[in-house]
Amino acid sequence: MVEERLELRWDPRAADWSDALRAVTPLYRWSPWFAVVLAAFGVVLLVLGEPVPAIFGLICAAVIAAMPLLGVYSSFHRNPVASATVTATADEQSLRMMTVDGTAFSDLRWATLSGWLETRRCFVLRTGGSSALFPVPLRAFGEAAELDRFRELLGRQLGPENRR
Repeated sequence: MVEERLELRWDPRAADWSDALRAVTPLYRWSPWFAVVLAAFGVVLLVLGEPVPAIFGLICAAVIAAMPLLGVYSSFHRNPVASATVTATADEQSLRMMTVDGTAFSDLRWATLSGWLETRRCFVLRTGGSSALFPVPLRAFGEAAELDRFRELLGRQLGPENRR
C-alpha cells in the first residue's frame, strides 16, 4: 500500500486562533452572551432612570465582549512567528508543520493528540494534557477532495470529531 500524503500551505491569521479558542474554551465561547445580558441590564437601568449603574454595566459589557478578542489579536501580533507562512504534510504517522522561513517546526504525532473538531474556519487539533491548540485553516487545502481526505485521516487516527 502506498502511503498517501497531503501537502498544505497557509498564511496564519489571528481569526484562525480566535475561532479555535471559541470552539473549545468556554470563556471565549460564552463571553459575548454574558456581555449581551449585562448590556441588556444596563439598558433596563438606563430606562429606569439609574444612569450611573447603567453606564457602568454597559462599559463592563463592552470590556467582557472585547477582552478575549483583543487578547488573541495582541498575542498574535506580538509573536513574530505567528504570522509566518506555514507548510505542512499530513500522513498516517503525523502532521508536520513548519514555517517557510524555518523559524518554527512541529511534528504532531497522532498519538499525542486527544481530539479534533471542525469549525467554520479551521480544523482544531487538541493535545491531551495541555491546553495547546493547533488550528489548520480550511483555506490550506487546495480543493474539496483534500479537505475530505484530511477529515478521513483525522477520523482514522483520532476517532470521530470531538466537540467537547
